[in-house]
Amino acid sequence: MPLQALRSQLLATVLGSDEAVDLLLTALLARGHALVTGPPGIGKTTLAQTLSTSLSGSFKRVQFTPDLLPSDILGYQLYRPHNGEFEFIAGPVFANLLLADEINRASPRTQSSLLEAMNERQVTIDGQTHGLPEPFLVVATQNDTSSTGTFPLPEPQLDRFLVSIPMSLPDDRTQLEILRFHTEKKNAPTPAPVMSLEELRDLQEQASQVSVSETLQRYLLALCQAVRTIIGQDHTVSTRATLALQRAAQAVALLDNQTSVLPDHVQKIFPHVLRHRLLSEDTPDADHLLNSALEQTPVP
Repeated sequence: MPLQALRSQLLATVLGSDEAVDLLLTALLARGHALVTGPPGIGKTTLAQTLSTSLSGSFKRVQFTPDLLPSDILGYQLYRPHNGEFEFIAGPVFANLLLADEINRASPRTQSSLLEAMNERQVTIDGQTHGLPEPFLVVATQNDTSSTGTFPLPEPQLDRFLVSIPMSLPDDRTQLEILRFHTEKKNAPTPAPVMSLEELRDLQEQASQVSVSETLQRYLLALCQAVRTIIGQDHTVSTRATLALQRAAQAVALLDNQTSVLPDHVQKIFPHVLRHRLLSEDTPDADHLLNSALEQTPVP
């Protein structure tokens, strides 16, 4: 199956990244965006690049820097003197997969230029709206060990990411495998497309059709309400976040070869859907808070 081939290729390229690969595939199947976090040099960018080469669609990478402008991402209107008309020059956002590398190094103004694109899959420039390719996925990376020269992502930006994907330094055994892999890399095949866009759209449609019972939907709502109660703020978890949790759970169920969402699927993806949405709140230990919400919410 194309999905199995895609997963195998990602795992073979970024060794020791099983959880990160499954979370990235969850975002892909759920038509969501992914925020990959972790220290430098552990494969965050490589993971996104391997995904891009494994799909047959278009891929663009933007290195976010403090001097990056919104037009560098979205595009601009160029005046043509020979005919007195403006021509729209599309920016790198017009791709099936956009890698926003080190997204928090760009200014808040530039970061906010992605809000419409990520939520509505379109961009508006000089009063004209331009649709983005379908499917459209943003994978953003963010180093979480240094804040020098960075700008915190605002709440509306964080809320538009379906999942956050934590990556950390692999264990010694995996690091040894990585050293061997790169020693023999000259003999390793270059990653090639293993899934067409049509196959991807079919899988995304299958994910959206995975059954979610009313009992499970009440469980979803109860988990989100538990987080609001613990923090003491009703706006902590938005309606968008609740919908994201349902979509992500459907994708997890599909990856598990199930036709309906089970409590295990919700519990597995819950921390990754909610964690980054709590970063701007007074929550020094978001994981502990989310575990508390899981423990105190009755499982149907």
